[in-house]
Amino acid sequence: MPTQPTDTQHQSHKRNQTVRKNKKTSIDLMEQTHELLNAIIIHHIKSETGGVLPPRVLNHIGKFTETLHKIYTFVEAQQSSSKVKQFLHRGEMTTLLRNCRNGLKSGLDFFQASFLICILNNTGMMTSVSKMQQETKQRHQEVLAMIDGLSDTASSDRESMISRAYSQSQTSSKSISMLPSEPKIFHGRESEFSDILKLLRGEAPRIAILGAGGMGKTSLARAIVHHAEISGKYAQHRYFIACNSTANKVELAALIGAHLGLKPGKDLTQAVVQFLVTAPPSLLILDNLETVWEPTELHGDIEEFLSLITDLKGLALIITTRGAERPAKVQWSRPFLLPLQPLKLQAAQQTFIDIAEDHHSPEDIEQVLSLTDNMPLAINLIAHLVDVEGCSTILSRWEADRTSVISEGYDKRSNLDLSISMSLSSPRMNSVLHAQDLLSLLPMLPDGLSDVELLQSKLPFEDIQNCKTTLIRTALAYLDDKKRLRALIPIREYMRKRHPPRNELVKCVFKHFQELLELLKDFSGTEMNSATVVQISSNLANIQSLLQNGLQKDHPDLTNNVFSALYLNLFS
Repeated sequence: MPTQPTDTQHQSHKRNQTVRKNKKTSIDLMEQTHELLNAIIIHHIKSETGGVLPPRVLNHIGKFTETLHKIYTFVEAQQSSSKVKQFLHRGEMTTLLRNCRNGLKSGLDFFQASFLICILNNTGMMTSVSKMQQETKQRHQEVLAMIDGLSDTASSDRESMISRAYSQSQTSSKSISMLPSEPKIFHGRESEFSDILKLLRGEAPRIAILGAGGMGKTSLARAIVHHAEISGKYAQHRYFIACNSTANKVELAALIGAHLGLKPGKDLTQAVVQFLVTAPPSLLILDNLETVWEPTELHGDIEEFLSLITDLKGLALIITTRGAERPAKVQWSRPFLLPLQPLKLQAAQQTFIDIAEDHHSPEDIEQVLSLTDNMPLAINLIAHLVDVEGCSTILSRWEADRTSVISEGYDKRSNLDLSISMSLSSPRMNSVLHAQDLLSLLPMLPDGLSDVELLQSKLPFEDIQNCKTTLIRTALAYLDDKKRLRALIPIREYMRKRHPPRNELVKCVFKHFQELLELLKDFSGTEMNSATVVQISSNLANIQSLLQNGLQKDHPDLTNNVFSALYLNLFS
């Protein structure tokens, strides 16, 4: 007679069934994970921004990472000797499995849509996709072997490996300081250049380069910092800091601290002073200081800060600032430099020829230069126009534009304003539909924009790279040494007053930064967030500028903007 199975045999059979079921579940999870990884890799390969993924995609990758941790916990718990299993009840295991499946489904729904678009839009991807699919079968066997071989020892080894990888990825605080390039076209400032070199040979030089907007103050400072005598004296302790993205003393100290390589903090004023006290002889150049110093309510704070750092005997200080007034509370080196004046005719002609070449008649060049007041920025703009359109066309357009603006009541507009106006109405600008729209955004973005941000902001422009190239070719914008698109302050001010950006364009850029802030909030403290922190650091002044506009009480997106401001506090 057949014997009835004992309770022990029944339990053993049930346990074996559970083990087989859990093993199959683990295999299914691993295969879905591999499928999702394939889709993420394709998305990365197809990125238009060199593998730098937009915040929305990073958010899904972050959620996928969280799901991977849950899958690891579930698979680990299937071992009879697992410590995890001792702490998880059956109901908790069911919930954990459901969360794993939901997380994978959400990721697959998002990334497979992009995956299919990649295939439809680029048949050249099919070879890579096919190869990945061929490898899937092999990975399937590897997954089986991995699950069968799970043990506490293996788990310990994996944790050790992950820990080592994480620790190796950590880096110490590094300086962001990078000197701007030496100006390629630089004429007519020999006297001022010589005077500054003499002052820098003295003890504890304190030098202010003054002048109207567009006079070439920054170019003069850039030429000085690269002079052989200066580079030999100060070597790697030369710091050139553009202040036009700072709004107060704390931000100015933070910016200087970042260039010095200091760790971020709430107020780095004392940290900056302490660093410079012990540093070798150093040269600090604060460019466009008027941005943070000119507002009356900031005068005292900025002057007090300058007083602190100029008490340091080993520090040489150069500032560039608009106007004819120097900040108080600083013993400026004598003799004072006079405010920069327009270029002499010969220097203006040489500057023009370096840009527009010398095949134009001397009479035409002289007539065109008479329209610029010999201001370096105006010469630069007009010479770029002449290089494309010729002298006679520019002279005709100038007369037409001047007649137009006088009839509109703007007869007091400067020749610099007219130069900018003519550049905006040039055939090259008119031939690129959204170039002026892109330029209109730059006054609100003191940090400028990288190619990544231009593309990921999803601005409604047909060819954003062509827009960018056009602005550079017309000298209305330029690429700084970090390859970020910027506009000079006189052009930014002109655009802010006469051609402010459309709200829909501002909204596109702000939405991109808001998504970055949400990513920072959702994954704060994780290794994945390090790239997000770098992006926010590069755009801190941009975000603050957009928030200042977006926190007006009548703004339609006020609630979302308030949340963005709160998320930004996580960064500080």
